[in-house]
Amino acid sequence: MDSKRDSQEDPRLREFGRLLDIMDDLREKCPWDREQTIESLRILTIEETYELVEAITNKDMDNIKEELGDILLHIVFYAKIGEEQKAFDIESVIYEVNEKLIRRHPHVYGDLKLKDADAVTQSWEAIKMQEKGKKEKRTSVLSGVPSSLPALVKAFRIQQKAKKVGFEWDEISQVWDKVVEEMEELKEAVASNDQNHIEEEFGDLMFALTNYSRFLKVDPEGALERSNQKFIKRFHKMEEVIKGQNKDMMNMTLGEMDEIWNKVKVDIH
Repeated sequence: MDSKRDSQEDPRLREFGRLLDIMDDLREKCPWDREQTIESLRILTIEETYELVEAITNKDMDNIKEELGDILLHIVFYAKIGEEQKAFDIESVIYEVNEKLIRRHPHVYGDLKLKDADAVTQSWEAIKMQEKGKKEKRTSVLSGVPSSLPALVKAFRIQQKAKKVGFEWDEISQVWDKVVEEMEELKEAVASNDQNHIEEEFGDLMFALTNYSRFLKVDPEGALERSNQKFIKRFHKMEEVIKGQNKDMMNMTLGEMDEIWNKVKVDIH
């Protein structure tokens, strides 16, 4: 497929080329950049990804733009190291994702007719599973869920994958009934005072709640993070109020703090 863009006229392509040139300079002339490896960049990439997630959560468009640039820099950095090791380069990285997008969108680049986004998702997963099966001998629908994902995100992705092959509740009421069932089982486990059983049932409850969030079209990770941020704001405000009263939180009772907390909650939703 020929590109519709002319690198001489498209400023986006010119800026991307400039980034590649800068990376060449950095690997040659900067001591820190010369020392980096694919392994050393890994944790930095994870940090940058979480910074992007935070910017998205805060709906901070300027920061989103900045963090996207940082992640793009990491992609170019990895590709430069791959080129030096004669393993891959930025051209092969982009070529492979281009080819993948064309293969997995036969309704755009072929004759397949799909009626809605759900049908597109099912088609994508079927093609992906076929490709992965040939390449890596994968046969499970769940094989594509990275093992290193945070547990809450992983639970959500596992449930999404299962849905795509029809392993799904019919009604949202059934999902809530499962949440209630798991809550009761957790209560029983707590009463038994068996720590392993408590942890197991607690995990089952979280898994059921994650499934319920999916039916509500709620991102559980994002929802929990918003609650985290709300708590932080309220707690900071409570600390300010207590400081303004010339009191020491360590010497206050829970009732005294709770009174201030309830007033703070009214102002910070």
